[in-house]
Amino acid sequence: MNDTLFDYAAPAASQTGGISLMWIVWLVLGIVGTVVIIFIIQQLRRLLGRPELHGMSREAILKHWEEIERISGSGHMGAKMAIVEADKLLDAALKSMMMSGSTLGERLKFAAYKYPAIRKVWNAHRMRNQIVHETTFQVSASQARGAIRDYKQALQVLKVL
Repeated sequence: MNDTLFDYAAPAASQTGGISLMWIVWLVLGIVGTVVIIFIIQQLRRLLGRPELHGMSREAILKHWEEIERISGSGHMGAKMAIVEADKLLDAALKSMMMSGSTLGERLKFAAYKYPAIRKVWNAHRMRNQIVHETTFQVSASQARGAIRDYKQALQVLKVL
């Protein structure tokens, strides 16, 4: 009866308790694949997520922004003060994001490489400079609203507000 379909005399190498080379290759590929996927996820989170802030919290930024919006509606001087405060808040946010530069203008130039939409805040920053340096400079209500809107959009582009 040696002509049977199954021969039980000699078991296959994989049945002897040894680990096959193919199993090791699949295990290594699985580990490498998992590491690559984790790395890609971390990079996407870094690129798409909120930036890390040093020395400043998002809650503090939001609270300061709410105060800016409140004072912006309190007359001519309130609008001027709101623009100055919004400029200071943007500068503090860029500093906390570790943007290089010794002035807000330099930090804005640096930030514009990663966040091109932030360039829209330049007119508001120039208006702030006029408010601070020219005692007779007047701001209309619509100009003030536009500047505050531009600062808010810049903070949102930076994902800090």
